[in-house]
Amino acid sequence: MSPVTLSVAAILAESALRRPEHPAIVSGTRRITYRELWDGARRYAAVLRARGIGPDDKVALLLPNTPHFPLAYFGVLALGAVAVPVHALLRAEEIAYVLRDSGAAALICAAPLLAEGGKAAETAGTPLLTVMEEAEGGAAARRLDVLAARSTPIDRQVPRDPGDIALVLYTSGTTGRPKGAQLTHLNVVMNVDTTMLSPFDFTADDVLLGCLPLFHTFGQICGMNTCFRAGATLVLMPRFDGPGALELMVREGCTLFMGVPTMYTALLEAARADPRRPALDRAFSGGAALPVAVLDAFQEAFGCPVLEGYGLTEASPVVTYNQKAWPLKPGTVGRPIWGVEVEIARAEVADRIELLPAGETGEVVFRGHNVMAGYLNRPEATAEAVVDGWFRSGDLGVMDDEGYLSIVDRKKDVVLRGGYNVYPREVEDVLAHHPAIAQVAVIGLPHPVHGEEVCAVVRARPGTAPGPALGTEIVAWCRERMAPYKYPRQVEFVDAFPLGASGKVLKRELVALLSAADRPDR
Repeated sequence: MSPVTLSVAAILAESALRRPEHPAIVSGTRRITYRELWDGARRYAAVLRARGIGPDDKVALLLPNTPHFPLAYFGVLALGAVAVPVHALLRAEEIAYVLRDSGAAALICAAPLLAEGGKAAETAGTPLLTVMEEAEGGAAARRLDVLAARSTPIDRQVPRDPGDIALVLYTSGTTGRPKGAQLTHLNVVMNVDTTMLSPFDFTADDVLLGCLPLFHTFGQICGMNTCFRAGATLVLMPRFDGPGALELMVREGCTLFMGVPTMYTALLEAARADPRRPALDRAFSGGAALPVAVLDAFQEAFGCPVLEGYGLTEASPVVTYNQKAWPLKPGTVGRPIWGVEVEIARAEVADRIELLPAGETGEVVFRGHNVMAGYLNRPEATAEAVVDGWFRSGDLGVMDDEGYLSIVDRKKDVVLRGGYNVYPREVEDVLAHHPAIAQVAVIGLPHPVHGEEVCAVVRARPGTAPGPALGTEIVAWCRERMAPYKYPRQVEFVDAFPLGASGKVLKRELVALLSAADRPDR
């Protein structure tokens, strides 16, 4: 008997068979059909294969929301290789770390990102391929798009076993460097097939605004992959802004919106100045808590339900969602998706899972087809995260007696700025190198637009004058060394930190103190 084969590449390949002339992508004035997109992805695959890329090789993708992303992504997967999407806002040192840690055999980098990506590839010793728009130049010998146009497409995707790794998506804990979550073909295909039916309820006639970054699991798997699985149309938006998103959704007849809370706020502001409305049928929120007031205002302004859910990169990514099958409960993240169990466990017990009854607060744990295969090169971190078959999320939540989950806090000190995770330890490690800083703790403070703002609480070195001038200098210093969403825009000075019995800085006390002071952003 032949082994069962399964490939994420089939998401695009089979829709190209079913709906070859239907538009898969709208990008500016370009409309790319499923046939054209799958043909192009196989041409990209042919170039990569000619350069020695094959099954299980890892290929890093540093690409924005343009057609190059799905072309490269599905080209890599068609070869049976592993796609490693890289956050497009990272700096060279951060990109180089991902390249070295993943063992990437190549980096595919868009022209606008070459300043950081090219430097990172050189530092890591990783072969570089570029993709550019027609108006841009570049060395033809390493231009993947030019070489692909001259190549013969590979015949078909390489078959993969369900447990083979399809993606490595980098995330971070509150300690140490970023970790690569390994998602299998089964993880991704099951998450896509399950969520396509519920909660997303995708049909072939849907049109989705692709404003979430494709390098991120929400935009990539929930958005692009689920859209392509349904044979629907993805309208790419390279950079989100409220008025532009409203204009694009009206013009292209978008029926579906997926976004993080800051996007909902921006769309509401745009709607106050522009009376036009797209024919939205439903909207989905994730990435951070959506205030109920914003949810209600959006539903009233756009005339469609907003369904909020919960997921993690390590969960491929969806865990729970409000779904049409049950009454919506604003303020909750809904019920588990099909095939996934979610429970609340005693947070303070690390070596085993002790489940708690409904109504009690504890750590959110889950198990099912969505749990990653493990962290790349980090068996100890994997063993800490997956206990007794359950994935420990690090988030604190409560389940009601109807099975609806509410996220009430984060056990980890992750700062959620504009839907992006900012990991304090990573920022603190950089700040520790500043000559004026003796000690630092990074926290998140409430922000009306971004949800939270990154704040560095600093104890200055003796002989250094703490104050606004030093704070401004520290912010500028960080801006040169960290991605734009990571660096602290606020710096506060203390003479001493509040400490617990073990000597650990009590960050919650800092948050309470500084939030009460209502200090302006710098």
